[in-house]
Formats: sequence, structure tokens, C-alpha cells
Amino acid sequence: MSDRPVLWLPRRVSDATIARARQGYDVILNEADTPGTADEIIAMSAKVDAMMPCHSEHFSAEVVSKLDPRLKIVANHSVGVDHCDLPALAAKGIVVTNTPDVLSDATAELAMLLMLGAARHAVRGDRLMRTGAWDSWSPSFMVGKQLTGARLGIVGMGRVGRAFAEKARGFDMEVHYFNRSRLSPEQEQGATYHDSIDTLLTVADFLSLHCPATPETVNLMDAENLAKLPDGAVLVNSARGALVDEDALLGAIESGKLAAAGLDCFKTEPGGNPKFAAHENIFMLPHIGSATTKTRDAMGFRALDNLDAFFAGQTPRDLL
Repeated sequence: MSDRPVLWLPRRVSDATIARARQGYDVILNEADTPGTADEIIAMSAKVDAMMPCHSEHFSAEVVSKLDPRLKIVANHSVGVDHCDLPALAAKGIVVTNTPDVLSDATAELAMLLMLGAARHAVRGDRLMRTGAWDSWSPSFMVGKQLTGARLGIVGMGRVGRAFAEKARGFDMEVHYFNRSRLSPEQEQGATYHDSIDTLLTVADFLSLHCPATPETVNLMDAENLAKLPDGAVLVNSARGALVDEDALLGAIESGKLAAAGLDCFKTEPGGNPKFAAHENIFMLPHIGSATTKTRDAMGFRALDNLDAFFAGQTPRDLL
């Protein structure tokens, strides 16, 4: 019988992560790679010392109340922890960590793709080419919105928001942002700070969301706030689906208030919102913001760094 900590991987993380995990832990891997259910999480807590869940595993207060005392640490394979009831886990004495920093660039790159794809009719263009329906051209054909010189509004200037702003400056975009607090001049890099989201919305030709989902931000982009954007604005969401009122978004698209939207996250995941598929000016991806080999390896290694520190009696770097 090994005296090494037992680690449950409820999802198939990168091969490099699994290989490293097996060097220091007795690993139980969910080969089926399906989301861990509440019953599975509870049952597994009596068999393992640690878990490395993704955002697909939900540690609600009810689930946490039934966890076995053997489970000591939940090392999330994600930066977002809205799938975890942190107060309940803390009360249970379970340590929780996440993986900040390492996925910022990959997610910011995807936000740029969403913004470009939405602004330049990527969905319609791809369909025309794949179906052989491109049979004409004119100066008015597929005219979209240009990023260069446009005003970009960013909600949430954390790691990903700042990485996105840096990339947007490469398009000579005029960066505006709303954040809980103003950044230092070094971090701001000339961006215009708004102490109210209301003033930010009124100037945002493009609006990109980079804030966490909290009780204060759920449905942040509702009908009232969407109406404050300039006519023909483009909305980008690579953060959390809960930030957007999807019915209000559909209304803004159908009315022409929004020219387009680029979305990588949805209220219902997996699956998304089937109503969006009828609109070619909604460019969608299946929540793949951090999906690069480099980043997925880095996320797994960061989670393992936190586990290694914990079982060595040290404070994990990303303790929440």
C-alpha cells in the first residue's frame, strides 16, 4: 500500500500533467472524461486526499456538507472558482487553490478572435465558402466594423483584461475600462479609466467582458445596459456566461442595436443557447479560451505546484 497522497482527476487533463501527477501521487483518473457528478464527488472524497477539478465539477454547499473528512485540498484546474462554494469549503477545513496568471494570454488571444470574427462576419463568410454559395461580389458585400481606431471598452482589468488591452493596442484601439479600482499608471498604459460602468458603456464601440461571475455581475449585460452602448456596437464575452442576459442579447441583435457578438461562454454549458444559431452575426466558440497545449500544461502544472506545496507542509502559492 503506497503512502503517497491519493489524487482524483475527474477530467482528462493534459498528458504532461497526468504524467507529472503520477510521479508524486497515486492517481485515480476518470478515463471516461465526463463531468464529475455531485454523487461522484461525495463518494470519491472518502477515497482520496486531494482533487483537481475543472469548472465542470460543482462544489455546492450541499455537496461540501457531505464530503468525507479525508479530503484535504481542492486544487482547481482553472482560475475561476465560481463552481466552488468557498465559505462552505473553508468551514469544512478544505484548502482551495486555483491557477491564475498562466491562462491570461491564451484567453486574451481568444477574445481577440471573437472580436474579429464578430466584427468581420466570420460566420457568414465561412458558410458561404463551405456551401459553395459565394457567387458574387460588390463594394457593399460583407462590410463589417473595423477595429483600428475604434473605442474598446473593457469590463474587468485583471490579468486577462490587461492582456487583452495590450493586444488591442496592436490594432491602435482606444482603450477604456471599468474596474473595481483604478490601475496604476504602469498597468493602465494610457487607458482611460471610468469609475462607473454607465460612462464606459456609452463610449464602447466594442465591449469585452473580463470580470468574474459574482452576485453583483450576474446578468450585468441586461437590456438596460445593452441599450447604453452606441448603436452598432459589438459585444465580446470570453469570461462567464452568467454575465450576459441572453434574452436581452438576442433582442439587441434582432433590433440591430448590436451589430454583432462574439461569445465563448454561455448560461448553459455544454450546449449553449440554440436560439443564437439563427443569427450569423453571433460568432460562437465552445468555451475554449484556455485551450492551447502550452496553457493547459501550465494550468495542470500550477495546480500540481499547489498540491506539492500543501503536502510538503507549505502554503500553496494560489491559496484562496
